Amino acid sequence: MRLNNLTDQQLSVLNAIKDQPLTSFEILKKVDNISMILSLYNVMDELKSRGIVSSYTKENIKYHIAS
Repeated sequence: MRLNNLTDQQLSVLNAIKDQPLTSFEILKKVDNISMILSLYNVMDELKSRGIVSSYTKENIKYHIAS
């Protein structure tokens, strides 16, 4: 896992999902430095493009977890 040059927001998201998969809403509630869902989606997209986070769908609910 490449953690070089991550922003505080990206690190906060990773800390929230390092032990268990969470939905976007659950991540947003756990992370103090991201207040809007669109901002969270931007952070998640960047982490996914770097291969640090992955997502899956179970029973029509999307979960995110650190790769």
